[in-house]
Amino acid sequence: MRRVSRRRFLLGLGAAAALLSGGCSSLAAGRTLTLGYIAWDENVANSALVKVLAEERLGYDKVELRLSGVEEVFRSVASGRVDAFLDVWLPNHRRLLRTAGRGAILLERPWYEGQTEYGIAVPDYMRDVRSIADLDRSGARVITGIEPDAVLMRRIRTHVIPAYDLDLKLAGASTPAMLDALERAYRSREPFVFLAWSPHWMNEVYDFHYLEDPKDAQGDIVDGSTLHSLLSPDLEDRHPAARALIGNMRLTKEQINSLELRILEEGDPRRGVEAWLENNEEAVRPWVEAAKRAGGA
Repeated sequence: MRRVSRRRFLLGLGAAAALLSGGCSSLAAGRTLTLGYIAWDENVANSALVKVLAEERLGYDKVELRLSGVEEVFRSVASGRVDAFLDVWLPNHRRLLRTAGRGAILLERPWYEGQTEYGIAVPDYMRDVRSIADLDRSGARVITGIEPDAVLMRRIRTHVIPAYDLDLKLAGASTPAMLDALERAYRSREPFVFLAWSPHWMNEVYDFHYLEDPKDAQGDIVDGSTLHSLLSPDLEDRHPAARALIGNMRLTKEQINSLELRILEEGDPRRGVEAWLENNEEAVRPWVEAAKRAGGA
């Protein structure tokens, strides 16, 4: 598997996004756009990509990236405080669409070509651990999770641990903190249980496998999801070019994973996006052309 330097790993995409979004409180007059995002690496990557394309190809003066919690970002888009959010997981976020996101516009066509993978996982060196039922004898004492408000985190706490009568505790963390712990455990080949998903650059860096769930305690949360964009109610009227850019964005698993990893390697989202674009110009050209037509360019 491809390795990432320790310094770049510790930076992480979520932390690196701060380099891209800071200093936006007083914007110059002209066309500006605000994207809400959460510290999930595919969302950092596709938001940074839209930012670079809008600013460098469509003439936007500024695209602000505003970090939010999951429920907060749905509310912000619905109220118009931010213009778009590019990482709605369906069906997992359906409840938030009905509540916090009511009034926002969901783009039914996914931006991600394919379906996601998601669930409790262990590194491949824990080869005897194939099922959630094996965890008590795995040597691990904690399931290292991600943000506590993630849907699967709640499900593990309320259903998975009780269903299997696990002695392991669930530890909430930020996604970058979970990935930092994974890196340390992987290097020393220590027992480690974590939440994994695809698309994500971890699939390019680590060998791991998802655990079987014979009691179906994780439910349909771990079924394949589609990834969509959410728009503020008046985005199309105010920003037809941005609406067309976001609506035409399509990325395969290989493309989004390589984009995330390039950002991680560069240690800066803009530099990572620009380096990735050198080999992926054909992928983005139709989106940009559609945006220019919509914006009258």
